[in-house]
Amino acid sequence: MTHKLFEGKQHASLYQMYRFDPPGEIKEIILQYLDRKKGHPHELAVDLGCGTGQNSRLWAPHFQQVVGIDISESQLKEARAVPGFANLTYRVGTAEELPFPDGSVDLLTAASAAHWFDPERFLKEATRVLKPRGCLALFGYGDNFKFYYDSCGDRLNNIYEDVKEVLTPFTSNRVAVANNKLQDLYEAIPYPDKERIEVIPVKIQTTIKDTVGFFETFSMYQAYLRAEPSAAVALLETATSRFLEEMNVSSTEAKLELGLDYFCLLACKPH
Repeated sequence: MTHKLFEGKQHASLYQMYRFDPPGEIKEIILQYLDRKKGHPHELAVDLGCGTGQNSRLWAPHFQQVVGIDISESQLKEARAVPGFANLTYRVGTAEELPFPDGSVDLLTAASAAHWFDPERFLKEATRVLKPRGCLALFGYGDNFKFYYDSCGDRLNNIYEDVKEVLTPFTSNRVAVANNKLQDLYEAIPYPDKERIEVIPVKIQTTIKDTVGFFETFSMYQAYLRAEPSAAVALLETATSRFLEEMNVSSTEAKLELGLDYFCLLACKPH
């Protein structure tokens, strides 16, 4: 997890504003798995590549202690600014070198982050810090988004496909790993007790403004912005105008639905 693509203060702020919180369906799947495999007490959860803390906050009501780990101090500054979670702390660090004793962690989780990890070093470290019957839960979504709004969903999908086509040359190999649902990482997990849930369909209520802001958080968009600033800004302006036109609305606060297909990898360390 040595990639500092999300280090900038502005990018961290965008993450806090526009990245979606992990859906409740994912939380329930992971908690039920942990209860089946290990049971209580739920003492320590560690959220790797935590960014601005959306996933870390998800676990705070269910564990005695939650620690978010990220390489970016800018991201963690945004995370720490969210009040109300006394049992949640954040530390700068990587998934490959964790500041926890052997056999001390109940749950290691990562939301849309594990594709940045070094698989071999990460899995070795996960095995070291997990308790016997402790669990690993990695999840995210690919790039196959679907938009829904009255009868113009297909036309909204075309807008997204046009944005994606422009950004494709700026897509890193690591993002391609995420779009492949971490297949290689799953196969490398050394535990015999593991599960792969390919598709967890989720629909999110959003707005035009938040949708275009979501596009802006993409690492490939940020790479495009660095390479061609004017063109990158124009891309999002054009997308916004097209959403307004196709939906026949005048405000970017107009609501629509975004469909995401999540996946989840679950594994339990042996006794």
